Amino acid sequence: MRLGIAYDRLRYEEKELFNAAQKSGYNPVMVYLGELTVDLTEGQRKLKETASVVLQRCVSHVRGLHVAAAFENVGVKTVNSYKVSSLCGDKMLTSLALAKAKVPTPRTLVTFSPEQTLNALDALGYPAVIKPVVGSWGRLVTRVRDREEAMSQIEAREAAGDSMNQVYYVQEFIKRPERDLRVIVAGDEIVASIYRYQPGGDWRTNVARGGRAETAKLSGGEMETIIRAAHAVGGGVLGVDAMEGPDGLVVHEVNGTVEFRGAASVSDTNIPNKIVQYAASLVKR
Repeated sequence: MRLGIAYDRLRYEEKELFNAAQKSGYNPVMVYLGELTVDLTEGQRKLKETASVVLQRCVSHVRGLHVAAAFENVGVKTVNSYKVSSLCGDKMLTSLALAKAKVPTPRTLVTFSPEQTLNALDALGYPAVIKPVVGSWGRLVTRVRDREEAMSQIEAREAAGDSMNQVYYVQEFIKRPERDLRVIVAGDEIVASIYRYQPGGDWRTNVARGGRAETAKLSGGEMETIIRAAHAVGGGVLGVDAMEGPDGLVVHEVNGTVEFRGAASVSDTNIPNKIVQYAASLVKR
């Protein structure tokens, strides 16, 4: 068996996945998109022979979707699949899937004009959160404390002229401790759970932005909520982000190309090995 790792930027995670696959004897193949050409008209035999299963690890959501589609088209299993990556890469689609599965989430509204966005924020109440529908690492995620601050943020987005910024994804602000949860799931298994504590001067908890990681222990009910969230988007290797709200755990995001450096720094679990073994199990079935 050959395990492929498709990537567009070589990070800690891709290196560790390669090492784990190599130690397990899965003949890892690094598929760098900067050097990949997919022939759509003359057959794709070469692509099919690249690997038995591919871990899709692209930073770019768009590149990841297209390389997943290419591999799946020739029958190569891809983790995560095109469908799962598509759902997780768009916050609105993720929210729709979570709501359909009755997974508790913050109240979320989507609007398509500045005027209606202000009306939606008035309905939610302040403070509230405005997010881009596509994005990671907490970029362009903004907490607005009043209508004046909201108007300023909306004007800045409109001036940028990006069509994606003209879809407004607004959420209620959950009163939580100065931390949230990142849970890494592979199939039906919770691989690692961490608290992410917000750094000084920032309400966001992303480790990439300086947040601090600490091992978390989940209750049985919390684990059930996390697994339900993973199943809601189609399953695979996922990072489920949740918050401890006044009424219990609420899931606010599911990451389809999960980073695990922060979790690996505090977890006793060999996270890359768990991911590699899950991917290999899809071929063995």
